[in-house]
Amino acid sequence: MLNYIKDVITNMPSDWLNLTTHRLDIYNEKLAKTQFISQFETLYQSGNCTKEALSELPTAYDYIRLGHPLSSVLEWTIAKLNGLNAENAISFSSETMPILAILRTNLLENRATKILYTESLPKAFNQDLLKSIYGYHFEIQQIDDLEHIEAFDGATILISKHQTVEANLQNEKIDFYVNLYEGLGSILLISAKTKTSFISDIQHVRRRETIAMTPANCLVALKAYTEQTSFSPQQLDTKTHKTEVKAIINNINATSGDALVASSGLSMQYAIMMGLIDDAQQKHPEKAINFIVPTNCYGGTNDQARRVVTCLENVEVLDLQVDGDNDMVTSLERVLHSVAQNDAVPYIIAEIPTNPRVEVPNLNNLKAVLTKRRQTPSGTTAIAPVFILDQTFCPNVQFLGNDGILSNVKTIAYVSGSKFPSGGKCTAGYCVANAKAEILIQPIAKHLELCDNEATDLQYKILSEQMPSMLTRIEDAYKNTRAFVNYIHEVLPDAKINFVSEVLASEGFTPSVFSLDLPTKGNTDEEREAYKRALNLRLINLMITEIPNESKYCVSYGQLKGCYWTVPATSTQGTTKEGDKDYIARVAVSPDLDLEKHKAVFLDFVDSL
Repeated sequence: MLNYIKDVITNMPSDWLNLTTHRLDIYNEKLAKTQFISQFETLYQSGNCTKEALSELPTAYDYIRLGHPLSSVLEWTIAKLNGLNAENAISFSSETMPILAILRTNLLENRATKILYTESLPKAFNQDLLKSIYGYHFEIQQIDDLEHIEAFDGATILISKHQTVEANLQNEKIDFYVNLYEGLGSILLISAKTKTSFISDIQHVRRRETIAMTPANCLVALKAYTEQTSFSPQQLDTKTHKTEVKAIINNINATSGDALVASSGLSMQYAIMMGLIDDAQQKHPEKAINFIVPTNCYGGTNDQARRVVTCLENVEVLDLQVDGDNDMVTSLERVLHSVAQNDAVPYIIAEIPTNPRVEVPNLNNLKAVLTKRRQTPSGTTAIAPVFILDQTFCPNVQFLGNDGILSNVKTIAYVSGSKFPSGGKCTAGYCVANAKAEILIQPIAKHLELCDNEATDLQYKILSEQMPSMLTRIEDAYKNTRAFVNYIHEVLPDAKINFVSEVLASEGFTPSVFSLDLPTKGNTDEEREAYKRALNLRLINLMITEIPNESKYCVSYGQLKGCYWTVPATSTQGTTKEGDKDYIARVAVSPDLDLEKHKAVFLDFVDSL
C-alpha cells in the first residue's frame, strides 16, 4: 500500500497541491465526502496510479479548507494502517480543534468527556477559557501506562505527540485518538465502536471553524509515511514573512494596530466571534449578546454564527435584511432599536458590498445609524455596536483609517485570503481594527491562539509574495469586469445586472464580481423561475465548454487569471434558508483573461435565445 501511495505522490496532478477552490464540474455535493475515496480505492485495487487516472477523480469535499485530494489520501492511508474506515481518520491544520470538535458534540449531547494525555497537552490548549467561554465540560488526566486506563461513562480522548508514523494501540476504552504532528497539524482517529454521527459533526467543525491539514503539510506527512522517516516540515523565514504581511495589511487599510492572520476566513471569523463574546462577558456580565447577521450573506458566515449560539445560552443571532427590496441601513436601525430595548450587546456582521447582489449602502446613513445613541427602557445609554465588516469583495477600501467613514464606530474588518490577498494560492484570511476597536484585537488573538488557527508558515510566505500586487490586480480586474458588464448591457439589455455604479467605483468600490439575472419567460412564477435557473446553467456550461482554459465553474474570485461562474444558491449559500437564496448567475472576472473571447461566446449565447 505504501509503495502505491509513493507512486501516487509522484504522479499526482499539480492541482492537488496548488488548487484552493473546488471544480464544480467534477463535484457531486451529495457524495462530496465519499466519492473521491471510493473511486481512489478502486484505482488502488487495480494498481492504477497514472496521472490521467488521478486527474479524473472527482473533487473531494467542496472547499479545500474542509478537505482535498491530499488530505483524503492521507486519511485513507492512516485509516488503512489502523484497520479503520477512511472516514474514521480526520486531519486538521490545528492541534486543538479536533479536541474542541469532540467537546462541542459532547456538550450538545450532554455527554461527559475525559481527556488523557501521555506527554503534554497542545501548547495552545487553555482549559479555563474552554470551560468559561465555550461552556465545555471535561476532566483531564496524564497517564503513563495505556494498558491500565479506567473505564469511563462518557467519551475518552487520548492525546499523544508523534514524530513518525506508527499504528495506534487500539484500546477499547479509548474513543478518540488525537495524534499531534508539530508543524503539520493533527490527525484524529475515531474508534470503530464510536457512533458514526460523531464523524459528520466533527467534519462540520472542520468545515466551519478551522481547516483540514493543508495540501503542502499533507504531502510532507505522506512522504514521511512512504519513506518511513520522521516528519520534517519545510523551514521558512516565517518571522520575516509575518512582518511583511502585517505591514502590507496596515498599509492597505490605513491602520497601525496589530493585524491577525488565520488559516482561513472562517477561522478568522470564529476567533472574532469568540473573542468578542469573551470581551462582552468581561465587560457586560449577565447581559445578552446579539450577533446581527444578514440572512443571505455567505453561507459559512450564517452557519457559523448559528453554530456558536447553539452552544451558548446568552448569545443569539438576529436576522438582518440587507439587499434587494431591503435597505441595510433601515434594517439595521430597526434591529439596533430592538437590541437597545433588551439592553443587550450588539455585534454586527455585514458584507460591503453585499453578496451576491453587490450593493453598497449609503455610507453616511450607515455611519449615522451606527453612531446613534440609544436608550434602554431604564433610561441608561445602550451599549454601542461593534461593526464586523467582511471586506472580501473590496479589501482595498479604507474604512478603518482615522479619517475613514467608520472612524467613530468600533470596526473590525476581515478578508478571505483565498481571494485577492493570495490570488487563490492559499486559504489564509486576516483581520485588523480601526483605532477605536484596537483594544478588541487582544481577545480575538487569544482565541485565535486557543484554536491554533493562525496561518501556517507557507501561507504567510504566499501572502508575502502575493499581497504587494493586490491593489494593482484589484484595479485591473475591475476594468475587465466593467467592460464585460457594459458589453452584456449592450447585447442583452433585458438582463438585470447587479454591479456597483460608476459613482461608487469612483469612491473606491471596485469589485470584480457581478451577478446576472437573466431574462425569463413563462405563465407562472414557478415556470419563470424554472426557466431562469435552466438558462443560468446553459450559459455557464457554454462558457466553460467554449473557453475551458479560462472559464471555470467555481465559486471563487480574486484569482490571478480566468473567469469564474457559479450560482450562489447552490454553492456559497449552501446553508442559507431556502427563501433567502439567490438563483442567479455570479460572475467573477480576473485581471488576466481573454475578454474578447468571453464577449464572443456570450454573444453566441444571446443569439441562441
